[in-house]
Amino acid sequence: MKKLFGTDGIRGAAGAFPLDKNTLTIIGKSLARQFRGKLGRNARFIIGRDTRESGVWIEKAFCEGAMSEGAECESANVITTPGVAYLTKKINFDAGIVISASHNPFEDNGIKIFSPSGKKLDGDTERKIEEDIFQSSKFQVPSSKFQVPSSKSERDSEKAGEYQEIYLDYLTEEFKDLSLESFKMVIDCANGAASNLAPRLFQKFGAETVVINNAPDGKNINKDCGSLHIGNLQKKVLEEKADFGVAFDGDADRSLFVDENGNFVDGDAVLWIMAQHLQERGELNNDTIVATVMSNIGLEVALNSREIKLLRTPVGDKYVLQELLNTKSSVGGEQSGHIIFPDKSLVGDGMFTTLYLLEALQSNKKTLSGMINGFTQFPQILVNIKVREKLPFEEIAEINDAAKQIEAELGEKGRLLLRYSGTENLARVMIEGENQAEIERQANQLAQTIQNSLE
Repeated sequence: MKKLFGTDGIRGAAGAFPLDKNTLTIIGKSLARQFRGKLGRNARFIIGRDTRESGVWIEKAFCEGAMSEGAECESANVITTPGVAYLTKKINFDAGIVISASHNPFEDNGIKIFSPSGKKLDGDTERKIEEDIFQSSKFQVPSSKFQVPSSKSERDSEKAGEYQEIYLDYLTEEFKDLSLESFKMVIDCANGAASNLAPRLFQKFGAETVVINNAPDGKNINKDCGSLHIGNLQKKVLEEKADFGVAFDGDADRSLFVDENGNFVDGDAVLWIMAQHLQERGELNNDTIVATVMSNIGLEVALNSREIKLLRTPVGDKYVLQELLNTKSSVGGEQSGHIIFPDKSLVGDGMFTTLYLLEALQSNKKTLSGMINGFTQFPQILVNIKVREKLPFEEIAEINDAAKQIEAELGEKGRLLLRYSGTENLARVMIEGENQAEIERQANQLAQTIQNSLE
């Protein structure tokens, strides 16, 4: 049976399997039926979506299936992924459903499901949903006569607005001592889920806000804007002489930044800032930060200077969260700006991260560029090599010996990451070090060895 759920739910082209109306209805039915079996009562779900044009009909199709099995479905309409996760726990819903494809273009969409704890749906439930999808001939889909009450009704719209305010009030209360009076910031909403929420949030703290890309039309989400296209934000920060810039992705579970000089500030730099801030407050559990194998070696060097340990995981917020919980660490994340503070939430939240970062700046009486001091990104090179098969590198003496030689040359001031692509017959060589020319030589040398051995 084909696996449909990835590390971030189901994602693909809207309208095509498994994000076609019929399959989405089956997903709703299956989830509601499973929850009824576990709970001994009908389930209560809250649903939120980003601004893609397909979100409305996807939400309706899911609800048709869920409600035909007795589930109650409440809509928060357009809201961030972490907003849904928060409301699921706060208002005692049995699950939160997010309809979003995050940073993907508008043609894509997705569905991810959260438990009240903030964790994503467990593997057993995912497998059962997949079984129901592939056995759909035995799984009755509601007739077209079954209709979900319109989400555009005045009552539903008011209720969704109340849910959004509950989420914004939570963020405001968490940082009630933060004042952004006389602070100018540029906010890039990516024409996504943060478009209506982020400006309102930061204005609550007294900030002077310049808002860009906050006019979603169903098709312009992430298009030349947001966290994937940081250049426009950099220009706007300089043009406006702003103190700070933030860019969200489509569902605002991550955020990337621009300092007052127009320089890009990625997730690694945010982890460095927050590590210092939490350590100084005695709130950095075990003096440990969690990041992925893709985080720059410069972060590790900077953290070492403060005797902070860096734990690395495979790429994916799922793995970062798992390690955070296993080690009871205070903060972890990815270069992409997906930062998790598990004591607050098990879901990355771009707006929460932004407020926490601003609190750190205010507490230290420093600018964003000033807080980054001590962290320097090392030069990096990535080389892809076509291979005929993916044999374990350690089993090929020539590759193993060449890799060990490079690691010895790099020492503690560099890093080699050798891995295969998950989707293509490619070997990937990533090297970081102090000298660009030297790491290019090393990478090309190792690439040639791999090519000779595996082509």
